[in-house]
Formats: sequence, structure tokens, C-alpha cells
Amino acid sequence: MPTPGFVIVAIMRAKEGHVEALRHALFGLVGPTRAEDGCVQYDLHQDQQDPATFLFYEIWKDRPVWLQHMETPHLQSFRNVAGDLLESPPRILEMTQIEPA
Repeated sequence: MPTPGFVIVAIMRAKEGHVEALRHALFGLVGPTRAEDGCVQYDLHQDQQDPATFLFYEIWKDRPVWLQHMETPHLQSFRNVAGDLLESPPRILEMTQIEPA
């Protein structure tokens, strides 16, 4: 069975009054990221109980490809505004699938 790739779960919470601005900024990451070589899956979610909380579920070919992604112009641009929008730095979980789908 082929390996599922390198899985990232990124969780972030908007500052009070910045939910829509953060949502817009995160939407702006989706298209360019999905077009990157090595991006298998890149899905944005918003918490139903706490709309200020967002989660990216990502699958990458491998960790080196993800590290390249973290240096792309669209991620750099997001970092430039993230301090104004985020309550705290994103929580990034580097995950390994342990049970096959």
C-alpha cells in the first residue's frame, strides 16, 4: 500500500473582530497552494461552534516539499498580515497516518 504522504493539521484562531478578514486571507492561500508541486490535498475548515477557529488539513508528498511550501510568496504574504489577524501563532501538527483508510 502506498504511503499517504506527509500530513499537516494547522489550527488558528482569529482575533476578535477579524474573523472575516482572516477567512478572506486564508481563502487566498487555497488556490496557489493547491497548484504547488507536491500538494496532494489542501482543505480549509471553519469551526461550526466557534467561527473564529480555522483548520487546514493538508497532505503533501513529503516533508521537504511542505518546507518549500512554507517559503512560497503566498505564505510569506500571509505571514505579513497574520499578526494583525491571529490571536496567537498557528498550531502546526505534523502527523503520520497510522491506520489505512
